[in-house]
Amino acid sequence: PFTPHFHTLRAGNMHYIDEGTGETIVMVHGTPTWSFLYRKIISRLSQKYRCIAPDHLGFGLSDKSDNFTYTPEEHARNLEQFITDLGLKDITLVVHDFGGPIGLSYALRHPENVRRVVIMNTFMWSLSGDAHFRQASKILGGTIGQLLYKHLNFSPRVMLKMSYYDKSKLTKKIHQQYLSPFPTPQSRISTAVLAKELIGSSAWFDFLWQRRAAIAGIPTLLLWGMNDTAFRPTELAKFESFLTNSTTMKIPNCGHFVQEECEDAGERIEEWMKGV
Repeated sequence: PFTPHFHTLRAGNMHYIDEGTGETIVMVHGTPTWSFLYRKIISRLSQKYRCIAPDHLGFGLSDKSDNFTYTPEEHARNLEQFITDLGLKDITLVVHDFGGPIGLSYALRHPENVRRVVIMNTFMWSLSGDAHFRQASKILGGTIGQLLYKHLNFSPRVMLKMSYYDKSKLTKKIHQQYLSPFPTPQSRISTAVLAKELIGSSAWFDFLWQRRAAIAGIPTLLLWGMNDTAFRPTELAKFESFLTNSTTMKIPNCGHFVQEECEDAGERIEEWMKGV
């Protein structure tokens, strides 16, 4: 429902949403989603804030280039360039899924430019020692998994649906918005790469974790779907273990996609922002 905007990066054209005026909120998605994921939150928060939600290259309406690696580290470089090029200052950073390490990488490098952080069902550390993630990456990042991702559009067709707790909220109309950005095997490389990089980028994730003190004191809202089969209460507790200025809101009967399943997510974020 929003006007599309595009910004040219070194690696291609990045689509983004830019709605409202006031303090700036930057919303960072993961896989296999795009800025569409934040539409309800944007509709609410753009009444008082400037809401910006980019699509990573390879996702949504952004370019899908053959000359881009699609690793989370490269996505993080793109996001940093995007924020710098647009001159965004004193931002509130909202992250989810792979958008966690991608967005929090910016906060770790530029904590002075991040006023607040909202974290939803994600991570910021190496998962290589966790059998839960190691097994998933072995299957999805292996030969068969990669074929499923590229030729059957497995990530938005199957994995996304499995990640909902209340599957009635994923209507056919909404589901189509997540399927349509990936019409061909070539267009699905971005999702296939991130499946491998869950473990493949462990060294970079560990590098982020080792620098966690840089963001420990930034006011942070942990808005967490408690029935997520991917990022569990275990991951929530790990964030809570080092964040010294955080508020936790546990959302019952909610899976991975808080933005879709928690109807008042925008209101919760708005109320929290008023007090910090």
